[in-house]
Amino acid sequence: MELNKNQVYTYEDYLKTPEGDVFEILDGQVFNHPAPSRIHQDLIMEISSEIRNYIKSNNGPCKVYTAPFDVVLVNEGEIENSSKNVVQPDISVICDKNKLTDKGCTGTPDMIIEIVSPSNASHDYVKKLFLYEKYGVKEYWIVNPMEKVVSIFSFNGQRFGEPKQYTFDDKIKVNIYNDLDIDFKSLNLE
Repeated sequence: MELNKNQVYTYEDYLKTPEGDVFEILDGQVFNHPAPSRIHQDLIMEISSEIRNYIKSNNGPCKVYTAPFDVVLVNEGEIENSSKNVVQPDISVICDKNKLTDKGCTGTPDMIIEIVSPSNASHDYVKKLFLYEKYGVKEYWIVNPMEKVVSIFSFNGQRFGEPKQYTFDDKIKVNIYNDLDIDFKSLNLE
């Protein structure tokens, strides 16, 4: 896709790009990201497996998806193709199967987890934090492998509350469930 800095891009533009192009549109601007590091991939695999295994063992209705997976954020009444926000969260948990499409998810996931990369830290801590709050994501985790810290934001009806901070030595509760904790010490991270 040839980019014009002054153009506002939408999901309709996104759909016109060659399949396999992986990028995000945040507030109409296109952002490319380099391939993630090995620890980034390990974290995605380990965390998503913990959540998926929990859902499966409890016959839960939710589904877990890992990047690349299109999430088109839309306002109520907004047409999907006109959305200016198409994200590729590292991990998405979607409990309303009506939001799932052949291409990904249209609407707000219940939970999003982003693994911080040195090249995109400001996206996760600022741009996506604001965006996920605006669209009402119930729970947003920012996992920082460089600092070995996890920041958890929970939606309180209008906005995210103060984040809870954890380390990779902690057992961390997944707030969208009553009885799921992820023990970061036991994750296979080498």
